[in-house]
Amino acid sequence: MPRNEPKAAYGNHSPYTVYGRKYNVLESSVGYVQRGIASWYGTKFHGRMTSSGEPYDMHLATAAHKTLPLPTYAEVTNLDNGKKIIVKVNDRGPFKNERLIDMSYAAALRLGMLGSGTTPVEVRAIDTSVLPMVTSNAPDAPDTWLQAGAFGQREGAEELAERLARANLKPVSIRNGGKLFLVWLGPYDSNLEINAVTQRAIELGFERPHKVKR
Repeated sequence: MPRNEPKAAYGNHSPYTVYGRKYNVLESSVGYVQRGIASWYGTKFHGRMTSSGEPYDMHLATAAHKTLPLPTYAEVTNLDNGKKIIVKVNDRGPFKNERLIDMSYAAALRLGMLGSGTTPVEVRAIDTSVLPMVTSNAPDAPDTWLQAGAFGQREGAEELAERLARANLKPVSIRNGGKLFLVWLGPYDSNLEINAVTQRAIELGFERPHKVKR
């Protein structure tokens, strides 16, 4: 789920050197589109710290890249079968065989590349600057919304909004975020209400919604 987040405190030092080779981290991911070979990493690294400081969770849709700013949200397309997934780039690598990106186990599973180990992909960065900045926790939260999803096509947003409404998670609305259609819940005025809705959404199997300000 793409989010407008500040750059990570770790992992964005530039230039940096690995195995004697120097890498320069991009100032921005806006407009980044590249094709190359993707690999994946799984149980061996589960629970270890990523370059951004977040623990690696093999069950989440994340990825490692050598030069994209951390974090970057990107759409990755398997060029062999057309499958797509949006990942959060929160780690550095891969540093061998000129590979472009290293996918988490969950992302590789969704792309259908577990058996082959590697696959040709297209990596297209998502411009999250069009999304509301994620807010920090506060004692009170007047006029706060929860973003439950972001989609490139309105049909996807409408489907999620209908599922949320059927689950009695309301009010729900669809916002035009430029290139993305945003599914919002709210507004809410207290953290107590926000936490209750968030917990209920997780219990019902939805992705964890995050707070945004209009």
